[in-house]
Amino acid sequence: MASNDAPLFKVEDLHVSVEDTEILKGVDLVVNHGEVHALMGPNGSGKSTLANSIMGHPRYKVTKGKVLFNGTNILSLTPDKRAQLGLFLAFQYPVGIPGVVMGNFMRAAMKARRGEDVPVREFRKLLDETLDLLKMDPSFVRRYVNEGFSGGEKKRAEVLQMAMLKPEMAVLDETDSGLDIDALKIVAEGINALRGPDLGVLVITHYQRILDHITPDKVHILFDGRIVKTGGPELVHELEERGYDWITNVEGTDASDAGAEAVGAGVGAGKEKA
Repeated sequence: MASNDAPLFKVEDLHVSVEDTEILKGVDLVVNHGEVHALMGPNGSGKSTLANSIMGHPRYKVTKGKVLFNGTNILSLTPDKRAQLGLFLAFQYPVGIPGVVMGNFMRAAMKARRGEDVPVREFRKLLDETLDLLKMDPSFVRRYVNEGFSGGEKKRAEVLQMAMLKPEMAVLDETDSGLDIDALKIVAEGINALRGPDLGVLVITHYQRILDHITPDKVHILFDGRIVKTGGPELVHELEERGYDWITNVEGTDASDAGAEAVGAGVGAGKEKA
């Protein structure tokens, strides 16, 4: 049973391999209710590997460690069971679902999350309130899921789903990827509107620009499969000024030469997108 004193979300010494290549090499992370954490790092550092491992993507093999949600290790659970518990993953590259209307999709998702049907009137009321909160046109939910959506619309659709499903812990995997300045501001405003004491958020990003609009409580730097530095919002500005090159010299970092070369050459970016 989960302990009442347990943090909302905790990753302990997580090691993950993809096709016999170790990507995560001992990640430790704690996010509590009401906290927004940012996870930053260069391409190939393992950010998306962490996101996919948290949600149970079968391609990612956990070889060691734990992922605790409200004190319970969820690694043996299927992705749908993790989602039912209150975990949510916003994808870096949301896929389209031809023929499936956005509104019907969200009602089905809510039914799965709750374990019971959602009355139409209740669903409609919540949907209208959420669309108003996120400043979205009602016609949005009559379109097919992500079909013909711009990059910004796809990411706003992810935020809409998060708002409707009301998870306890949300992992946003490079939500800012591919967004122009205006779309980025709109998505950030939506995330900020959902911040509150009942929600923990992990914002995974390569750049600092979304963090100009979402102020995190803590910032973590992931490099070569490990979190090598943790700090406050000021760490974002340090990265903006110095880039990622200085990470290899952070005290206590034992990143290998091979890992440093991979960052420099962009090797492993394909793994990052998987």
